[in-house]
Amino acid sequence: MSFIPRTFVAAAALALSSLSIACNAQSAPPAETSATAPLGKGVVSSADPRATAAGQEILRKGGSAADAAMAMMLALTVVEPQSSGIGGGGLLLHHDAATGTLATIDGREMAPASASEKLLLGADGKPLPFIEAFQGGRSVGVPGNIRLMAMAHQKWGKLPWADLFGPAIRLAEEGFVVNDALARALARLAPIWARFPDARAIYWNATGPKKVGDRVTNPALAELLRAVATNGPDAFYTGKHGQALADAVSKASVNPVPMTMADLAAYKAKERPPVCSRYRGYKVCGMGPPSSGATTVQQILGMLEPHDIGALGPNDAKTWHLIGEAMQLAYADRESYLGDADFVSVPVNGLLDPAYVKSRAALIDPDKALNTYEAGTPPGSEPRTAALSSEVAGTTHFVAVDGAGNIVSMTSTVEGPFGSQLIANGYFLNNELTDFTFAPEKNGKKVANRVQPGKRPLSSMSPHIVYDAQDRPVLAVGSAGGKRIIMHVTKALIGVIDFKLPAGEALALPNIYFGNGSLIVEGKTPLGGMNEALAAFGQPVVVDELGSKLNAAEFTGKGWTGYADPRSPGVALAE
Repeated sequence: MSFIPRTFVAAAALALSSLSIACNAQSAPPAETSATAPLGKGVVSSADPRATAAGQEILRKGGSAADAAMAMMLALTVVEPQSSGIGGGGLLLHHDAATGTLATIDGREMAPASASEKLLLGADGKPLPFIEAFQGGRSVGVPGNIRLMAMAHQKWGKLPWADLFGPAIRLAEEGFVVNDALARALARLAPIWARFPDARAIYWNATGPKKVGDRVTNPALAELLRAVATNGPDAFYTGKHGQALADAVSKASVNPVPMTMADLAAYKAKERPPVCSRYRGYKVCGMGPPSSGATTVQQILGMLEPHDIGALGPNDAKTWHLIGEAMQLAYADRESYLGDADFVSVPVNGLLDPAYVKSRAALIDPDKALNTYEAGTPPGSEPRTAALSSEVAGTTHFVAVDGAGNIVSMTSTVEGPFGSQLIANGYFLNNELTDFTFAPEKNGKKVANRVQPGKRPLSSMSPHIVYDAQDRPVLAVGSAGGKRIIMHVTKALIGVIDFKLPAGEALALPNIYFGNGSLIVEGKTPLGGMNEALAAFGQPVVVDELGSKLNAAEFTGKGWTGYADPRSPGVALAE
């Protein structure tokens, strides 16, 4: 283990605690957060206007929804490096309009062969403080987004592979202007980056971190993107660019850990079966393990089904009490049972079994907080112990619908702000391995989400596509926000399905989460003003910032409308 000076630990702790809020914090809404596309035209939405414009450009060239989504993923690598990129991974849902089928691709990062159950433990055998674990090579998983992109393009792409890289290459070569979100992230990371000169070389001026209005160019990233555009996905994982990736981890000045060319060669994106369930007549579909998103979101909805929260509405504290109870029960199951299904038995069907969900719902008292939220015993489950995993607020989401009605809903991430802080070929490498549970055992039992070689860490990414009673797609949605992603998506679904709101208004609904025995509600919202009424149900309530970066597309009957969270700088654009 590399020695980390105490001053860096203190500075990093301060920076990360504020940055987790800043990356999803409220900001002044842009002039345009929605766009409507008539039938036969497409729509795109992302958390950055320049990435959304990249998706629009691809649609206008005749590209498919998959093409547009991949162009946005690449562009976000350039303009939103604090949140996602090709140095990380993603989860993708695709609806095929011609066949009516839904497919999902798992591009989640993978632990290298050198990883062991002790990876996130200190010399004393105890879990490392997160602030020590996430920096440098120790936390980096093999990136998956380029392999995901290749699979998506092979299955559903229309334009030539190289065309999808054009917008991102221009942004990297010609430069882009730093916006408020990136400037705030850079300022807060300044104390940490004393140890990361490669990052400073791109994002700092002589006087310090670049500020709003400054320009960033990234020739190394442009060169890498050109190589992959010309030579295909193998150019990312092999040759000089692959070696640079492996060396950035293995020879890192901070927490170096072996990553080999064999690790990169072993990585594969995987098609997984989608996870779907019915909620008030709608079919709600998302990603299965290693994502916990679909299972947890759909469990929460299932526990709410006995209660007419639509009649109560979003301005009744009881609505949020019921949501809070279902949330905490579902997360308790998440911590015990969810993980990479290639390594551990995950009882997805049992967790969503109607009888089991009904038994969990029966624990909810409409008038009183339970205050003790323990995992249940779903059908088909093995004995497990609950163990919390670390997941820092970050990530990004984007959606694309083409004129034929094909849909992509994708969440992409490097985990925490700027991932591991390491740079390879101009892009940031992820810190996804800190999404594993640090302690491999609890109470003498193995933890489902423990570190293992070749394993993918548990994720809260929750891309969803929703179908109506006739199984016609009507909504695509997802969010950033670490473990809070699940709740951001859930409240949006409740807004559309229960409250009958347009998707844009559903995204703007207040956010809710929990921690340290309390409910946490978003300040400066109607829910923040209900804190006393909500606390009267018997659980403490904390008012805090709970920023989000939701993006969605909704079918209105006449066409698709795209939306971006008003808390973010994102926009939606029509073809």
